[in-house]
Formats: sequence, C-alpha cells, structure tokens
Amino acid sequence: MEISNISVPSVQEIAKDSLTAIPDRYVRPHHERPILSATATDILPQVPVIDMAKLLSQHLNEPELDNLHHACKHWGFFQLINHGVSNSLVENVKKGVEEFFNLPLEEKSKFAQKERDVEGYGQAFVVSEEQKLEWADMFFLVTLPPHLRKPHLFPNIPQPFRDNLDTYSSEMKRLGSEMVQLMANALHVDTMEMKDMFGGGTLSMRMNYYPPCPQPDLVMGLNPHSDAGALTILLQANEMEGLQIKKDGMWIPVKPLPNAFIINIGDMFEMMSNGIYQSIEHRATINSEKERISIATFYNPDSDAVIKPAPSLVTQETPAVFKTISVQDYYKGYLSRELRGRSYLHSMRVHQEQEQGN
Repeated sequence: MEISNISVPSVQEIAKDSLTAIPDRYVRPHHERPILSATATDILPQVPVIDMAKLLSQHLNEPELDNLHHACKHWGFFQLINHGVSNSLVENVKKGVEEFFNLPLEEKSKFAQKERDVEGYGQAFVVSEEQKLEWADMFFLVTLPPHLRKPHLFPNIPQPFRDNLDTYSSEMKRLGSEMVQLMANALHVDTMEMKDMFGGGTLSMRMNYYPPCPQPDLVMGLNPHSDAGALTILLQANEMEGLQIKKDGMWIPVKPLPNAFIINIGDMFEMMSNGIYQSIEHRATINSEKERISIATFYNPDSDAVIKPAPSLVTQETPAVFKTISVQDYYKGYLSRELRGRSYLHSMRVHQEQEQGN
C-alpha cells in the first residue's frame, strides 16, 4: 500500500554511541513527555486475564465468556493465558527477532522500507521532516495470505527464523480467528456474520526494537495511538516493560505475564461491534537500562473487505455509530498521517455528519 513515509536513521545505531544528550528530533515538547514515575504499579488496576482453556471448556465457558465481554468492553485489552500456541515456537520466534535486530546495519538495510511503503525495516508514520521521531526501529511485513508477501522481504529472512515466522503466522491466524468467533459469541452475534465480514483474513507483523536511552523521560518509543485493524496479538520478546494503556485518563503500565499474549481490540473491531468493544489508546515508553523487543501481530479482515457495524447489532434502538468504509480506504487514511491518539477512528463516527448537517 502506497503511503507517504520518509526514511530516517536507525535509532539502534544512534543509541550505540555513548550519548549524554539525545538528538533534538527525538526530544518531545513538555506536554508530550511520559511521566516515568517510580510509584509502585501494584496500586494501579491491572489488565484483565482471560483463560483460553476455560473459554473452550464445556463447563467453564459461560463465566469466562462474560469475563471476555467485560474485558473487551471496559478495557479493550487483556492477557490471554493457556492459548495453546507451542512454547518452543514462541521461544524460537523471540530468539529470531532478537537475532534479526542484532544483525549488522548493512544486513538489516537489505530489508529497508522502499519509498512510499510501510513494509520493511525502518520507522512508520514519518510524514514530515519537522515531526518528532520515535525512539525505536521496526520491521513490518505482511505474512498471510502468502501471495501478499513482498518478494524482497519474507523470502530473504534468514533461516530458521523464516520458517518459524511462517509457522507462527499460521498459529496467530488460527488464534485470531478463534478469538473473533468467541467475541462474536460474547456480543451475541452470529459467528458466520462476523466471519463473512473478515473473509479469509490477513496477517501482518510489526517487530519493535526500543533501545535504552540516557534520557528516557524526554522520548517516546511509540506515540499514543489506537491500532487500525481488528485484533492485535502482542508477544513481549524480553523481560523489559514499556507498554502502557490509557484507562480513565491514567496511563497504566502493563506487566506481561509469562507465556501470555497481550491482545487488544483495534479500530476495525470497534466499528464492527458498533462501538460496544473499545479500541484503546496505548503507547510505548523507554528505559535507560536495556532494550525492549516486542512482536505485534495484526489479525485483520481481507484487504477487499468492507468495515461496518455487524448488521445484527444495528437496530432502531441502537443505530449504526460508524460509517461504512473499505479496509483499503481506512488504511490509506490511517497511514497517511502522524500517529495520534484515536483521531482517525473518531472521524468515522456517524454523528460527525449529523453535526455538520445541523
């Protein structure tokens, strides 16, 4: 997909120099700086934990389905345990991502983003020479269906990482599809209705490398935003925390559980659920001690699908809250701007037109 994306230097390389002060392009204005308090996070509410084994159990599924509904409606985020994805596969993927980012810059540059394309190694959402940059590098690629893979990217990933990513992608697609069906059950929507809206589904992955920074309170690893797609399945590759979600006006750090995936609702699923499930703003902060590595997998509808509230959720009492838009047009708008909160999703709301018409 063509977008405006300006190439920028590798932050990992910048961080290798013994910096005492960071380059100005990464220093945030005061109102955008994260407050990295040393306050114990134990007093803050924690993201709900959902047990996949219970969701699939004949006897325990109803209370757990209620928990899932509550998590999606009030949090937009949850940690999924007992998800059934092989632990050795997960460990191999973590190791592969770490090894990829540790390759010499010359090797990684073979995967560099091409002009006007978000796929590849670099940074996303860089639309002007003036904007502040994120303290992170990323490698983004579409992995499923296979015919959408860029020939200069996926086939050139070193082995055994390429095969592990291939298997992991299939597992993430299976998990994403299962979760969508379970969420449809929780919403009391016919699963076929939801399946039809997704079609075969697509999968893309964003591998993130957040280097340590001598002034972590001045930078942002990932700007506050909501995800564009339907579901995001996040795997934390090492023990460093950094993900924070916005809940009731507060930024809450997420403490990843061992062997869990962090799953969140994206804009498209909020639209499909007619606003019942929430696509929540989140961000990534940086620390001064050690890099943080994560792998976000995006499970989304087909590229030729149309996004709209599920027909059975639209009634006279609950009219459609969102407009109808094609997946391609949604991405085009989302990717053509700087990453900023939930502003793009807000522009999809029906009331905007009504207000303008009054």
